[in-house]
Amino acid sequence: MIYDLLFRNVLKRMDPEFAHHAGMLVIRASGSAPIAPIVRSFTKPDPSLAVSTLGLTFPTPFGIAAGFDKNAVGVRGLEALGFGHVEIGTVTAIPQPGNPKPRLFRLVADRGLVNRMGFNNRGAAAAARRIARLRRGGAVVGANIGKSRVVDVDNAIPDYVTSARALAPLADYLAVNVSSPNTPGLRGLQAVETLRPLLEAVRAAAGSTPLLVKIAPDLPDEEVTAIARMAVDIGLDGLIATNTTISREGLKTSAAEVEEMGAGGVSGPPVKVRSLEVLTLVRAEVPDPEFCVISVGGVETAADVRERLDAGATLVQGYTGFIYRGPLWARQINRALA
Repeated sequence: MIYDLLFRNVLKRMDPEFAHHAGMLVIRASGSAPIAPIVRSFTKPDPSLAVSTLGLTFPTPFGIAAGFDKNAVGVRGLEALGFGHVEIGTVTAIPQPGNPKPRLFRLVADRGLVNRMGFNNRGAAAAARRIARLRRGGAVVGANIGKSRVVDVDNAIPDYVTSARALAPLADYLAVNVSSPNTPGLRGLQAVETLRPLLEAVRAAAGSTPLLVKIAPDLPDEEVTAIARMAVDIGLDGLIATNTTISREGLKTSAAEVEEMGAGGVSGPPVKVRSLEVLTLVRAEVPDPEFCVISVGGVETAADVRERLDAGATLVQGYTGFIYRGPLWARQINRALA
């Protein structure tokens, strides 16, 4: 209730990216040594929620998706707030500023977002240093890696391999992002004939670190199942479904407002139905419970999380819901699940 009032009267009036950075200061403070134990006393997930997958133990199936903490600066705070894992990134081999601002917009009527951030991050080497400082226990940390913008698509493989080599020794798992709509040419890498050699190269570079691939919701059904089959064939440990959508269908926000926002991926409830459909397709193709399927897209409530778990998800992630639910979001979900 308090956060809802704060959002409607203050945060909603702020630039979304500025509000995110301001919120991250609070999150980082929540993970600081004097404060974190107090926060955890209110937010620690019930032990019954623990999930074993990827050779790891996740204290709850609910984690924070890539894009929220691009540079691994808020991991301790997000853990203290009750998230079972944090997927940092997307990280690129070469540091980059991302797309010009403004690049993040709220679809308030839809409880969604439009973003064209463009993989703004400090680079794989910097992320590796930050993760190294987190390795004394704590939350499960995944690293989501993508293509550097200055690197041509034809040279994507060595670029991804550079990031994998930097992060695999430190991260608990790696996720290959070929599905963001905000890097030119990136989604073309999802075609099986181009995706296979990329994933095989990253698989070799990752060594024993679990490796997953993140796909778009806009793929045709037959391509979703083809990627799922290929992931099993080349020995990937799992798949993340899904990224943001380029579709603008069914939005409650006026067409004029959406047009003014411009290009970018839509997240939140507008992608919910398709994300669940993709999850169902993947799990039907790969029923083996050892194959980890992480469902993300339109997840906001404990009922949403339970629906994904019942549909075969191993783990569930959220992002956009944090903007609309606030810092106690993970606590609310974990308590309802338990």
